[in-house]
Amino acid sequence: MNALTLSLVDAMTAAIKDAQRDPEVRVIVLTGEGRAFCAGADLKDPARSRPESGAEFVKAIGALTELIEASSQPVIAAINGIAVAGGLELVLACDLVIAAESARLGDAHSNYALFPGAGATVRLPRKVGLNNAKLLMFTGDMHPAIEWKAFGLVNLVVADDGFIAAVSTLAEKLAAKSPLVLARMKQALNDALDQPAPIALRYERALSNLHHFSADRVEGLAAFKEKRAPKFQGK
Repeated sequence: MNALTLSLVDAMTAAIKDAQRDPEVRVIVLTGEGRAFCAGADLKDPARSRPESGAEFVKAIGALTELIEASSQPVIAAINGIAVAGGLELVLACDLVIAAESARLGDAHSNYALFPGAGATVRLPRKVGLNNAKLLMFTGDMHPAIEWKAFGLVNLVVADDGFIAAVSTLAEKLAAKSPLVLARMKQALNDALDQPAPIALRYERALSNLHHFSADRVEGLAAFKEKRAPKFQGK
């Protein structure tokens, strides 16, 4: 079920850092193998009973979600199955969410008197609204992907037999864009949530003015005039 252990979190962190350092990587897709995206923390791990070990784990997965959120490349959560608790927190850190029709998501921390530590109380209300976040966190219930689409977290729900193709299509579409403009859009959109509108607008204009000098912008305009596909370099 891809339950999270400290070693798995460390391995995921290393893999994402490797992808972020690779200029050939335009998009990162996070998904699971088998019937679960991620079932959250491995509650059978004996280390979970020790408070100090729990704190170490929370610090590690919190850093992983922050790494995902800060990635200059778009990160797609491809939910192939169950995503719960820490698994949901991984989803919340991603930019776009595509789910198989059979996928189910939930918070579930409250079911075992656990308190989230990887961003659920901060990111979930920003994604689905405060009252929806309270309902989902207080009850700990699981909901099908289509309901999470209505909540506003899931972008696309696709049939199970077309899931892999749909994920590939979305990833390829993003990979064809300018990595520079996507990184700047992501930065501006994320920052805008925590700033008053006038300040966010000034920041957007500053980034827009800076972007006028980018090679990708020049290439994009040239490709439009020449009626060809652009070739972006991320500069």
